[in-house]
Amino acid sequence: MSRRITLGPVNRVEGELEVQLELQQGKIEAAYIKSTLYRGFENLLTGKEPLDALAITPRVCGICSVSQSVASARAIADLAGASMPANGERVTNIILATEVVADLLTHFYLFFLPDFASPAYQDRSWYEEAARRFTAVKGERYGGLLKARAELLHIMGVLAGKWPHSMVFQPGGVTNNVSLSEQLKLQGILSGFRNYLEAVLFGDRLETIAGLDSVQSLQQWREAQQTSTADLPLWLSISEDLALDQAGAGYNRFLAFPAYPLAGNRVYPGGVWLDGQVQSLDTTSINEHLGSAWLEGDIQHPAVGNTRPLAEKADAYTWCKAPRYQQLPMETGSLARQLLAGDPLAESLVNDGGSQVHSRILMRLVEMAKLVIQMERGVRKINPKEPFCLPVELPSQGQGVGLTEAARGGLGHWLSVENGVISNYQLIAPTSWNFSPRDNNAIPGPLEFALQGIDYESPTGQLRMQHVIRSFDPCMVCTVH
Repeated sequence: MSRRITLGPVNRVEGELEVQLELQQGKIEAAYIKSTLYRGFENLLTGKEPLDALAITPRVCGICSVSQSVASARAIADLAGASMPANGERVTNIILATEVVADLLTHFYLFFLPDFASPAYQDRSWYEEAARRFTAVKGERYGGLLKARAELLHIMGVLAGKWPHSMVFQPGGVTNNVSLSEQLKLQGILSGFRNYLEAVLFGDRLETIAGLDSVQSLQQWREAQQTSTADLPLWLSISEDLALDQAGAGYNRFLAFPAYPLAGNRVYPGGVWLDGQVQSLDTTSINEHLGSAWLEGDIQHPAVGNTRPLAEKADAYTWCKAPRYQQLPMETGSLARQLLAGDPLAESLVNDGGSQVHSRILMRLVEMAKLVIQMERGVRKINPKEPFCLPVELPSQGQGVGLTEAARGGLGHWLSVENGVISNYQLIAPTSWNFSPRDNNAIPGPLEFALQGIDYESPTGQLRMQHVIRSFDPCMVCTVH
């Protein structure tokens, strides 16, 4: 027997999200992901001066506003052919990493883990401990998390002046010079945050977590943590018991943009993973399909695209476009980022079981450890005596592309300028990739594909569906910009 149901709005999600399911014998045969709000930030930018984008694009989203600022500044820098000094790159990278780490931590504790405190799991051996720690608002971890997150975000006050929507980012660097005393303060903040992660989340040194290099080494580490009271060992037990390594399998095609540049190199080089191997990123191979979106148009590259609403469009069901690479849906996020940077654990996970809830969440946690180590190194290398920003002269016409990585994956801004003002501005957010609708070839987006086959009407089927959705960490306001 088949039936169709619509669920929404999905809770603990940034923005508005609905999910329409087609069930066959209780299992999900097809899923349709709906972004139900139109915002159209891109259209606000038309006719503005290019530097105005630095004030407008961060308002796309509060929780990842730095990522939007960085992408915008890089698009303007690309337009002008500008570069920035090493201090400007270091400070930009530290601020961006701070936001990403805060997002990863917030998602794990506040968005993802509360589902495991559901009474539906009360017959599981780990339930009592999970409920004690992770119950929303009341769990033991809630207060400590908020305190640690708030203290980490003091970095924003030192380096960015405020968060969100900082104006410190420029195409030639950052407007804030860092003094020696501020440098020492940053080291203290990071030291305290490291202590929190090592004691509460990991139960081990960050370097140990970052150095896990295979599924086998992860299992050996976990076995050595039998008496640990930290949260990663507990979550690994939960994941094994619920077989989350078999939940929400994806296409196993990944995309990441280059991120954290310094002196011509990038910590994360970006690229694509197709047919089981790394390939160089070719941005000309990116197109957006509009067949399922309430928007005018067909298939377009973002450099020449548009975002014009068409609310009465037949067969459309979302405000989200469908980004495709070589006409294929791609998954983006921490797993993709680490895989394409050559992380051996990410490679082992993908080769062992592919993309699923377990591998997505695990690599978000591993990445958190790696980013904090990277931030500590970056703070130490700041030289207060050297420049932080260089002047930039903008041309009256031209195009620019700004690519970076937000917590949820690849973020791209495409900018066109004519007669000194913006003639077109388009952006593709990470959730636009992961939560994209069916494209013009009727191929489901990554989440739509990952939800297929779930036994929705089983006692814990709805929770399993939520685990899959949250493993992508949706930010729907970015999706509809």
